[in-house]
Amino acid sequence: MPLLEVRELGVRYDKAQILNGVSLEVGEGELVGLVGPNGAGKSTLLRAVSGLVRFEERMKRGTSGDIVISGEVRFAGERIDALSPHEIRRRGLALCPERRRPFRELTVLENLRAGAFLSADAAATQRLLERAFALFPRLAERREQVSGTLSGGEQQMLATARSLMFEARLLAIDEPSLGLAPKIRDELFSAIRKIHAEGVTVLLVEQEVGQVFRMADRNYVLSQGRIIAQGASKSLMADETLRAGYLGL
Repeated sequence: MPLLEVRELGVRYDKAQILNGVSLEVGEGELVGLVGPNGAGKSTLLRAVSGLVRFEERMKRGTSGDIVISGEVRFAGERIDALSPHEIRRRGLALCPERRRPFRELTVLENLRAGAFLSADAAATQRLLERAFALFPRLAERREQVSGTLSGGEQQMLATARSLMFEARLLAIDEPSLGLAPKIRDELFSAIRKIHAEGVTVLLVEQEVGQVFRMADRNYVLSQGRIIAQGASKSLMADETLRAGYLGL
């Protein structure tokens, strides 16, 4: 049984159909890549899986600009598409969103502790803090620094670490390398590999297609709200139409 199972997922914002019948699976222990051109719907897919689109739909219900969601999302065999984001997070599905978004006025340490808001276990929180600092030594050096003064790369490290501050079975990461220098990207991808090696399942959305394909067990290609291809990196790279038209290679 897959850890994450998405079946015929559709998302429409007013008259714009963002996702149209998307289906995918992520097995326990896998690192799965999700790639495709800008505007394909990759971020919307992660937001739908983690409950954020459903939360938006509830907030906008009865107003102009309706959001319509269809299909099913299951996590560890349980249907979760009707649950709130915090209920989904409590089950072990964590989202590290695009563009980092730390609490800018809080310190690094305060941001990390905020990520553990669902936990009442002080010992577990301390253990996860130690893991975060081991994964990202820069954060340990800057633990008392206000997050809004961090570099973009350090903010991405913080966002990734914060998403792991309550036990995660699956980490969905949205465009972690966006706007980062090559050296910082390398550090970040190294940390993602370590997170995966520690037993966390990873669903990775990333613009650096070559990097994703080197890391992933399997990949999905999303375009115009639909999955147009899936498979191992080698087979996808061998398809010249995909390489030129959808992978930017």
